[in-house]
Amino acid sequence: MSRPVVIGMAGGIASGKSRVASEFGAVGCVVVDSDLEARAVLRRPEVISTLVGWWGNAILNEEGGIDRSKVAAIVFNEPDQRVRLEALIHPLIYLTRSEAIKKAAAAGAPGVIIDAPLLFEAGLDAECDATVFVHADRAVRLHRVVTTRGWDEAELDRREAAQMPLEEKRSRCDHVIINNGDDEALRASVEGVFRAVRRSISA
Repeated sequence: MSRPVVIGMAGGIASGKSRVASEFGAVGCVVVDSDLEARAVLRRPEVISTLVGWWGNAILNEEGGIDRSKVAAIVFNEPDQRVRLEALIHPLIYLTRSEAIKKAAAAGAPGVIIDAPLLFEAGLDAECDATVFVHADRAVRLHRVVTTRGWDEAELDRREAAQMPLEEKRSRCDHVIINNGDDEALRASVEGVFRAVRRSISA
């Protein structure tokens, strides 16, 4: 193929999209982590200045950078502020993502994985050749957020309520990958999905 296939990933909180992305990386794909890109954007001086202008110095940490937890508290409780924030940072992330895809193509990578928390909400699926829903049982996801993030069930519910319903995400995806903790099954599923996507694009 003359260009890498672009695959977008969606899923619930703590479904393990990053883990799945690492398996795609093992078959040669370049992974674009939108969350990491967003963190980088939030470190830009011009973005910090804009956000302080909106919400005041209270959103800064001791080093003068953005305290992401304080920004999260604002945008999860005020949908209009969330829209405002996304309108600022999404175009910047788009530029870095586009550059990463160009570099992947130049390097001959067979695929690019877009790991984005808000794949459909942000319209990123329009940039993809195929989309994958990463499924993990709710009990598994709850255990993950309790042990790794210190959340309780109410916090998981609150965060998910601010996103597109899981069943809608799943119905809009082309493929489903189960990620309940079986590494061997996960690896086989990722390899199978990647082969299927490449066949469908090259057909």
